[in-house]
Amino acid sequence: MDVVLYFGLFVVSLIVLLRASGWFVDAAERIGLSLGISSFIIGLTIVAFGTSLPELATSIAAVFSGDSEIVVGNVVGSNITNIALVLGLSAIVANRIELEYNIWHIDMPYLWGSAFLLWFALRDLDFSLFEGILFLFGIFVFLGYSFKADSETEKKEPVARESVGWKTYAMLVIGGGLVWLGADYTIFAIQKLSAIAGVNPEVIALSAVALGTSLPEVIVSLNAARRGKAAIAVGNVLGSNIFNTYVVMSIPSFFGKLEITSDINEVFLPLMVAMTILFGIMANNKKITRWEGVALIMFYAYFASELFKSAA
Repeated sequence: MDVVLYFGLFVVSLIVLLRASGWFVDAAERIGLSLGISSFIIGLTIVAFGTSLPELATSIAAVFSGDSEIVVGNVVGSNITNIALVLGLSAIVANRIELEYNIWHIDMPYLWGSAFLLWFALRDLDFSLFEGILFLFGIFVFLGYSFKADSETEKKEPVARESVGWKTYAMLVIGGGLVWLGADYTIFAIQKLSAIAGVNPEVIALSAVALGTSLPEVIVSLNAARRGKAAIAVGNVLGSNIFNTYVVMSIPSFFGKLEITSDINEVFLPLMVAMTILFGIMANNKKITRWEGVALIMFYAYFASELFKSAA
């Protein structure tokens, strides 16, 4: 009965977390438009940050609850899931993903850089305060470069302001509050389930939490693929993984020391780096085929099998 109770709490808390994140992002987007902020900047900051908000909330809650190993598992697991599952399913559903622009100009090199930097930062099984500051600086560099590259376009396209009422601001506050509440109970349920099953919380973070917090990306990407706009999935994965690595790793480290387990360095982190490199190679010709999508799903199946081994 305890297993059913805590699993139910985990599912409900995760649903609340995901729905509240959506409310928070929608409200923030409307407020941004009302202040005259361009759609590009909103997409690059508010929406991109919003896709990583569930991971960030659960990671900070994990540090406060004393299970900081969940943080790294959350980041690595979500990044693998985004590439292998989200991108793989999108390519299969769409048959072929055609890219409208060359993501090797800035986005892909920066994604590779974030993956390699995380790998080297965690090789000593420690994530220091300096590394946390360095990672936070990394996301500002990425945003700054992106803003500069698009500044001329933004000047040519004036932003139309939209008025918002008190309900939008209320939704922002309520959404933010429910995000933290959902994150707290998600981590609490993970603690209880891992104790009952005798499994390290890190394994649950790599699997259930990573998959659960990636559900918005899965749904958005599959819907886009069905409408013939599967290229959205590529941008979704790129932005989400960069934010995961730099923001979700750095901010929780300011609230407490992060515990890094050897399993992460030996199996899952190298797999994440390999998946990132494979992503870049597949996108080099500005298209990802259905067969490449099948290959990505095969890597996700291997990832799942390694998780089962770790849980055994």
